[in-house]
Amino acid sequence: MIPAAISAICDRLSNVTYENLTKILHYSQSGSADRAQKLDDSHQNDIDHWMGGGTCFALTWHLYQELQGLGYQPRLLMGHKRKERNVHCALTVRIAGDCHTALEPATYFFDPGYLIFDPLQVPEALQRAFFPLKPNVAELRRSLEGLELWTGSLGQPLKLRFEFPYAGVDEAEFHTHWRASFHFEMMQYPVLNRLDRELGVQYYFQKGNLVVRNAQGSTVHKIAAADQVRVLSETFRLNPGLVEDALGTLLKPI
Repeated sequence: MIPAAISAICDRLSNVTYENLTKILHYSQSGSADRAQKLDDSHQNDIDHWMGGGTCFALTWHLYQELQGLGYQPRLLMGHKRKERNVHCALTVRIAGDCHTALEPATYFFDPGYLIFDPLQVPEALQRAFFPLKPNVAELRRSLEGLELWTGSLGQPLKLRFEFPYAGVDEAEFHTHWRASFHFEMMQYPVLNRLDRELGVQYYFQKGNLVVRNAQGSTVHKIAAADQVRVLSETFRLNPGLVEDALGTLLKPI
């Protein structure tokens, strides 16, 4: 059993939407990646007062700080996707055993930016571990120097999502990659992702398409531009003004 304090942090974070709208607005308003990063809610505000949600960097940084506040020593990991380097992030933390709860000492993997809010126990080197999450199952595959995240539908071949060098990075390097992310291609269009853990339903929006995924499969809905503010604010639990401002920013000439 995971310590209750960590479970509570994960539960709160699971109610936050993955979205790049606030990131787009901060970058547009500040004019630089450095200033935009410092405006991020995960640097300034308690999670209950975030303007919107965040991307993997903001979500992971928030979790990192919360775990440190509990006395843990989390390790920041940078994720690679095929030839794309340092485009994602996650973290691990070592949790000591507890004779009162029969908890064995182990290292756990957290990836809130990929909507994995359940701590996944990291397998030993050259081993793998399977986790029947909903709607997407997950598998961690451990090499001598790295950790692979595979996900997919139950009963179907899994896909390699990210590779993480297990040594991790320090805070300075993490922030360097975070600033670089303001220049990613995904900053040119809205990307939103939310998981309803209770129902096991994932909502994902990109380039005008809303994908709704559950254990039975996925459906794709084309969202007309005129309906996007309403649909996105309702589906992803965001302020309509935030959505409208961000979409308007993307339409402005560079």
